[in-house]
Amino acid sequence: MPWTMDINPLGSLALSALVAAVPILYLFWALAYKRMKGHWAAISAVAIAVLISIIAYGMPVNLSVLSIFNGFLFGLWPVCWIVVTAVYIYNLSVETKQFEIIKNSLAAISDDRRVQAVIIAYSFGAFLEGAAGFGTPVAISAAMLAGLGFNPIYAAGICLIANTAPVAFGAIGIPIVVAAGVSGVDMMAISKMVGRQLPFFSIIVPFYMAVVMAGWKKAVEIWPILLVSGGSFALTQFLVSNYIGPYLPDILSAIVSIIATVIFAKIWHPKESWTFEHEAAAVGRAKLEFTAGQVFRAWAPFILLSIFVAAWGVKPVKAALDQIATLKFPIAGLDKAVIDHLGKPKAAVYAFNILSAAGTAILFAGILSIPVMGASIGTALRVAGKTLNQLKWPIVTIGTILGFAYLYNFSGMAITLGYAFASTGIIFPFFAAFLGWLGVFMTGSDTSSNALFGKLQEVTARQIGIDPVLTVATNSSGGVFGKMISPQSIAVATAATGYVGHEGDIFRFTLKHSIILTFIMGVLAMLQAYVFTWMIPQWEQVVQAAVQATKAAAPVNIQEGINYLIATFAISLFIVILSRIIGKGVVK
Repeated sequence: MPWTMDINPLGSLALSALVAAVPILYLFWALAYKRMKGHWAAISAVAIAVLISIIAYGMPVNLSVLSIFNGFLFGLWPVCWIVVTAVYIYNLSVETKQFEIIKNSLAAISDDRRVQAVIIAYSFGAFLEGAAGFGTPVAISAAMLAGLGFNPIYAAGICLIANTAPVAFGAIGIPIVVAAGVSGVDMMAISKMVGRQLPFFSIIVPFYMAVVMAGWKKAVEIWPILLVSGGSFALTQFLVSNYIGPYLPDILSAIVSIIATVIFAKIWHPKESWTFEHEAAAVGRAKLEFTAGQVFRAWAPFILLSIFVAAWGVKPVKAALDQIATLKFPIAGLDKAVIDHLGKPKAAVYAFNILSAAGTAILFAGILSIPVMGASIGTALRVAGKTLNQLKWPIVTIGTILGFAYLYNFSGMAITLGYAFASTGIIFPFFAAFLGWLGVFMTGSDTSSNALFGKLQEVTARQIGIDPVLTVATNSSGGVFGKMISPQSIAVATAATGYVGHEGDIFRFTLKHSIILTFIMGVLAMLQAYVFTWMIPQWEQVVQAAVQATKAAAPVNIQEGINYLIATFAISLFIVILSRIIGKGVVK
């Protein structure tokens, strides 16, 4: 017999909301105060949430456990599948020393510390965020800056500030995928909305970094290159997120930003190269130690990644791959066994899309990258094992956090909190940004924040009469600024720069910047909610729905998808062969 959720089980909405918030408050305490490891914090928070769902909400034990299992499955596939395959490509690049060429090609562009920071921490960091996310960009870019001679606190702090605007589309867009899956809001609509918020900050962040590093006057001295870097990124981010989807905004925007900034840096230089006070007046530009062919070969795996992910985003390709190998099965005992607060049964059907998952696209890119990087089969397998071992606890954490989020949704606790937050009335869009910020601070991940609060944002928006597309997107957009103060991110940054033990210094370095930028995002969300309502893509959804309704009978052209796949593999093989021919040489 189905169980009906009760969103006010204690008879007082305030009291019910307080009880529902206990697991979240515990998670905040465990991560922020006790500095508990992420997986243990997540596991213990789930245990508390289970007890509350059973005791306070009257949820049957089997439904509580099954809802966690459902979320954990989604966390494993497709979320962790993306993380594993993306980090694998990076690890293989490091193992084969191809990444040394990438580092040298970036460091040889300019001797000005401000320019180096923008290229490495902002543009290249954004590329790494798009390809892998989950701490990878901060670890790599901070290590690179430290290796170039940056003061550790600036190497770490600047990279944390830079790792903001790209975060919502990080790890091949997985934060947006999770936000859509948890909230029930259309994924493309969220992608569009985030793409109408973060580009403003994508322009601001390079200037912000330069001011933090060198002060306002010195930042203004290089405004042309800052505008080129941030402006090219912002424009590409808007176009890709609004007209292609959430998977590639970071990767394509970063590539455009890197190319535009590098070309501009070759033809324009500041009058004086700026360095830190402890350095000489000029540090000297690094020499490019490799041929153009070797540089192309080093970057080829990430070019392949972009090509495959772009192809997987084409609708006929997805349809063809789904038709070949997709398994869908209801979660026995949970599917339609919960009646929500509107009297509708909640579906619990898991889709195991073996081929059409974005992680599978990355896997193909990784396989083709093996000959590109000159790795043996033994090396490739060893790196794969190393990657799985490296990510074993992040996998547990991600799966558990998503189980936690699904339990909140199926038990009604998220709905309770949503109704409570609705009491903030018309100013809720402002607090929606800080809610996302809090989630990322607690979990270290925009993905996890969206999993925790995505449904809450959707429910609250409907309660106060605001389009949920805005608030769900704002959760992700506001959350990006919590990344720079997250204990996990700070730990990664200090480890990468050899600054372990000084986490408090980094936290104080970034805290005020985090709050300032989140405040601005909250103000933007308020303006979009009540003044610039035309920026919310609601009307486009209506038009698209009408078009889809007229074409409902028209089948997707599977042959077209197969043709796309053939072309993708043909182009990729050409890149593999070309990289091997022109990229010969020994990496130093």
